[in-house]
Amino acid sequence: MPPAKELTIGDLSARSGVPQSALRFYERQGLISSRRTTGNQRRYDRTTLRRIAFIRASQRAGIPLAQVGEVLGFLPEGQPPTREFWLRASECWREALDDRIAQLQRMRDRFTTCIGCGCLSFDECAMVNPNDELSARGPGAHLLEARPTR
Repeated sequence: MPPAKELTIGDLSARSGVPQSALRFYERQGLISSRRTTGNQRRYDRTTLRRIAFIRASQRAGIPLAQVGEVLGFLPEGQPPTREFWLRASECWREALDDRIAQLQRMRDRFTTCIGCGCLSFDECAMVNPNDELSARGPGAHLLEARPTR
């Protein structure tokens, strides 16, 4: 017997591994859509599984849902993301991901020595941030978030 063309929210949740509450949230955000039966039950096209896979993969890569939604807005309604679509989206996000990777590497390398606020290494901060000079920049871990000058 061929698979059903439409899925209930329970079926979609079971197949995608995404809780029903998250699916409802995705729908409110316009990331996925459903039609309503005469009994007001949601029915999702099977292609929604691919949209959810795209959303989850994007989230795992650290892409905010708002940006995922913007990219999904380029897909025609009912059209699943394709490999080519994913490649184009990942090209758009490459710079942001590279920046995030660089920031995480800086955090890893600096985290145990000084994050610019004095809370982790008082001895080191006396040399790197004497008299808490970095406080003039405002709140935050300025050395940890600093980008290298090129």
